[in-house]
Amino acid sequence: MVKKRIKRGLRITRYVIYKETLVDYREHIWSFIGAFVGISCIAFLQSKMFPYTDTVFLIGSFGASSVLIYGAIQSPLAQPRNLIGGHVLSAIVGVSVYQLLPDILWLTAPLAVSLSIVLMQVTKTLHPPGGATGLIAVIGSERIKQLGYWYVISPVLTGCLILLVVALIFNNMTANRTYPTNRKFTRFLKKSWPKLNRYKLKRQRYSLPSESH
Repeated sequence: MVKKRIKRGLRITRYVIYKETLVDYREHIWSFIGAFVGISCIAFLQSKMFPYTDTVFLIGSFGASSVLIYGAIQSPLAQPRNLIGGHVLSAIVGVSVYQLLPDILWLTAPLAVSLSIVLMQVTKTLHPPGGATGLIAVIGSERIKQLGYWYVISPVLTGCLILLVVALIFNNMTANRTYPTNRKFTRFLKKSWPKLNRYKLKRQRYSLPSESH
């Protein structure tokens, strides 16, 4: 009886607990490098280029985006359309909600997140960190709230573009990494960077089966 319960429990956990596909250790290295460079570029602007101004470049939701665009690059939620659209639309929603209802936190916080989710779904730009971007516009520091709609441009759009440029570079450096998952972009990459394409083909020929996803 006990064994049956244990087996049943194990079967249930297989459906509940997500088991990620094993990735070659070299892919972990590139994920680390991409995330490190992407975030460090934004942090450098924040701390070194404009340390004495009120300009904000680095927000928490960029950390969550880095997990997707550097660590789960094949995910539909990690594609450029989702990265840019999700953050920008959510930022607009968050700022708009705060402008309309500035002093009702119990209403503005959930409203900013829920409206951001719906808008991303409607526009097919669903990007989970976008919900955090909308929420930050409502619960962030006074420095962020004072930005108004400028918050959409900087830090949100500026930071997204930096993360995207870094992702386009480092996510196409090995045979097993192609970003974004778009046929048109793949053809463009082959035409624009033939040397990189030949390098990736060469790596694919000599790569071991364990290196593939």
